[in-house]
Order: sequence, then structure tokens, then C-alpha cells
Amino acid sequence: MRYMLQTPTSTQRAQTLAPARERPLHTKLVTRAATLCLLSLVMMLLWPLALAAAPVPVRFAEGVTHGFLLLRTIDGALIATGDLLQVVGRGGAVESRMVFRFNDGSVFDEAVVFNQQRVFTLQSYRLSQHGPAFSEDTDISLERASGKYRVRTKPHSGGREEVIEGTLSLPPDVYNGMVLTVAKNLPKGASAIVHIVAFTPEPRIIELEVAPSGEHKMLVGQLTKTAIHYTFHPKLGSWLKLFATLSGRVPADYHVWIATDEVPAFVRFEGPLNPTGPVWRIELTSPHWPD
Repeated sequence: MRYMLQTPTSTQRAQTLAPARERPLHTKLVTRAATLCLLSLVMMLLWPLALAAAPVPVRFAEGVTHGFLLLRTIDGALIATGDLLQVVGRGGAVESRMVFRFNDGSVFDEAVVFNQQRVFTLQSYRLSQHGPAFSEDTDISLERASGKYRVRTKPHSGGREEVIEGTLSLPPDVYNGMVLTVAKNLPKGASAIVHIVAFTPEPRIIELEVAPSGEHKMLVGQLTKTAIHYTFHPKLGSWLKLFATLSGRVPADYHVWIATDEVPAFVRFEGPLNPTGPVWRIELTSPHWPD
């Protein structure tokens, strides 16, 4: 079999040497598509990855605690004195309760039971708030195992009591009553996304974006220490945000300050005690002896 070495014709040489603008249209389209694909791939690799909601890992296990608290308005007026009570029950579940007794006789009582086996997992939640400090008397209960919830509300004006009951499918990172625990267990500089159930009074599962918002100096006696400021920002979808705006129930941000020593410690909180309540400030206090 004989093979003939063919010499390119003048037309073929002209096409090979022709500048890109004179090449066939389909060749330019293929080149442009390849360039766009390459740029898209580079952008995907370089673009910061969005945080995904996930349970918070346990870095510091919770234990027996009795903290003494003060509740103030944002203007600094003292409106209630409280306790943070925490014990470890059978099976290692932590039972945490925060109670405030207001100057006007109102009572806020929030209790949460959670596990801390590798990650924090809420098991049950209770909230009771009664008295003139709140827009209405409310009792809320939520159980993870069954998904059951119950909301009882009664207006102070003597209106009819209302009860809402049902079931929810709870994400593993629902943290009602646990924002202090979440903030203490985030690595320094880390952000996260978790969930809470906002009772408005119907329950709505919403995302909370947690991010550090700077560092602040504080004094402990004569010592200067550093606290990290964390912001918990409710992320509402477009329709839910519109509904919340129209109903006047847009959840406010939560702000938590955590001391950054070897063992983290809560030092201040600013935000609503429930997702649709007024913004108040929680501070630590210590007992003192009367004269």
C-alpha cells in the first residue's frame, strides 16, 4: 500500500494562518464557551462557601451552675433579678433553667433539657411568662421525641384564652433557650447557622446566623480582659419577612459577649427573651452582704 504525502493547498494554508476574527463562526463560539466554563469553575473554587445549618459540636461540656443575673432595659433601668440554674440529670442530660422575677410582679421562667454527646441536642423546651411586663400571659412546651408543641396565650385585658397544638419536624440544631451555650462553644472567629422555633404564637422554624462582631475590653476588678461579641441574626425568607413586618413581629438580633480566657464565660446578653419580645439586657451579678 502506498502512502502519499499531501501538501496543504493554498486555501488550507490561508485558513490556518487566518486571524481569529476571520475563522469560522462555530470555532469562535466553541472557544468562547470553553473560556466561560473555565471562568465559572475558577469562581466556584474561589467563592466563599456558604455556611450550612448544623448541630454545634461540644467543646466545653456543661455542668452544675448557679449564676446570679440582673435584667435591665437597654437604657440601663433594673427591671428584674434572676437565677441561672443548671444540673446534669440521669443519662447525662443537662437541665437548664433561667428565671426572672420582675419588680412589677411578673415572672419569666424558661427551661430546656439537652444532650451533649459530641454535639448539643435540644430534647425539650418550656417557657412561661406572666404579668404586666409581657403583652400577654404565655405558656409554651416543645418536645423533640414526639415533635409535639403546645402554646397557650391569654390577653391581660380579659380576652379569651387560646391554645394551639400540633407537631413539628425539628432540625437537629434547634437551640431555643441555648444561645449562651452555642456562643461559648464556637471556636474563636468561627461562624455558624442554627435554628430556633419562633412562637408567634404559631410555631415557625427560622435560621439564626451566628457570627463574631468584634472584640471588647472589660474590667474584672483591676484586670483587663477581652470579650468576643457574637451576633445572632434571624434569617427570614422573603415571604416570612413580609408577614413578620406586616404583623409587627420581626425578631430582633441577639447579642452575646463571651470572655475569651482558657475556659469561656458568658458576661452579657442583649436581645429579646422570646423571639418577638422587647430587647433587654442580661448581666451577671454577685451577692453582697447587707450592712
